[in-house]
Amino acid sequence: MKTPSTSLCVFMVGLLTLSCFAHDPPRAVQRAEPPGATYEGRAFHFYKIREDVFHAVGTGELDVICNSTIIINEHDVLIVDSHVTPAAAWALQKELKLITSKPIRYVVNTHYHYDHAHGNQTFGPAVEIIGHEFTRQAMMAGKSASGLAYDRMTCGIPARIDGLAKQLETTADVNQRLKIEKQLRIAENFKRAAASVDAKAPTTTFRKQLVLHRGSREIRLLFLGRGHTGGDVVVHLPRERLLITGDLLLAGPSYMGNAFVLEWADTLQRLKSLDFDTILPGHGMAFEDRHRIDHIQAYLRDLWPKVAALHAQGVPVNKAATTISMYEHAEHFGSSIPRHGIDVHAIQRIYELLDSGYKHKAAKLTP
Repeated sequence: MKTPSTSLCVFMVGLLTLSCFAHDPPRAVQRAEPPGATYEGRAFHFYKIREDVFHAVGTGELDVICNSTIIINEHDVLIVDSHVTPAAAWALQKELKLITSKPIRYVVNTHYHYDHAHGNQTFGPAVEIIGHEFTRQAMMAGKSASGLAYDRMTCGIPARIDGLAKQLETTADVNQRLKIEKQLRIAENFKRAAASVDAKAPTTTFRKQLVLHRGSREIRLLFLGRGHTGGDVVVHLPRERLLITGDLLLAGPSYMGNAFVLEWADTLQRLKSLDFDTILPGHGMAFEDRHRIDHIQAYLRDLWPKVAALHAQGVPVNKAATTISMYEHAEHFGSSIPRHGIDVHAIQRIYELLDSGYKHKAAKLTP
C-alpha cells in the first residue's frame, strides 16, 4: 500500500484557486444542543459501504429527511450533505463519535434545498462548506428557505402536529397512544428545529470540478450539468468506485419543482461515463443497478412532451397534474407511480419553463 502524503492539499480544477494546508486542520467548534435536538436512542444508522465510507440514514427518532455520506480520511472527515435542521446536523456530529474520533474538515452540499443544507450552521469556522457556485448564489438569495418545496414543508409541520393531536384524542388503545405520542414529540421537535435555521451558504465554491486529495484518497466533486436544480454536485470516489448523488439520482423519480427536466436526462448520460459500482443517493438506500439511470432518463424524456402538450392546449396546472399519466413507468418504479396524476410542482415547473420561452438544446454528452 502506498504511504499517504502528509501534505493536505485542496485542488480546484476549473478555478484558478489552490489552497494547501501543511498542518493538521483545527477541530470544529463543539456547539451546544440546538432547539429540537432531543430524541431517544439513535438518530442515524451508519451503513458501512467501503472501508471508512458510511451511508448515514435516519432511524426516524429525529427528522433528518435526507441521507448523508461520511468519508473518513487519513486525518479528517468529509460529510456529504448536512440534513434539514441544525438539530439533525448536531445529532450527526454527536453520533459520528461512534465510528471515528477524527475532526470534521469538510461539508459538501450537493445542492441548495433545505433538506440537504440547513444543518450547515452547526459547523464552526474550522469546517469548510463546499458547493457549486449556483448553490451559494441560491442560498445567499434565500432560496433554500422559500419556494414551493419549502412552503409545502413549513405548512405541513403544523398540519402534521394537529393531525397527530386529534388522533391522540380519539385513540383509547394504550400501545397505539404511546406510538402516537412519540410521533407527536418528534413532530414538535422538528417544528422547533426548523424555526432555528439561519441558512449558511457554502464558503468554497467551484464551477465544474474540484478535487480533494486527502492522504491516499481522491475525492472528486463534479458538476455534470443542470438537473434536479441548477447546481447539482455529485461526489465520486474513483478508487472505491462509489458515486454520491444527492437528489440528482435516486432509485426513482426525484422532486422536480426546481428542475431542468430535459437537461437532467442529458446530465445523467454524462454521469454514466464515470466508473462506479455503488450509488449512494440523497434519499433511500444505496443501490448498484445502473439500469435505474436509463429508467429515470426515459421517465424525464417522456414527461416533458406530455406536459408540453397540455400546456399548449391551455390546460390549467392543477388539472394537468391530475390528468397526466406516467403509469407505463410503474414497472420500474412500482407503487410510487400512480395510474393517474403527478406532483403538481413538476407541472408548475415545466409550465414555468415553457412560459419563459426556455428552449432545450442537447449538450455534448461528455463530462
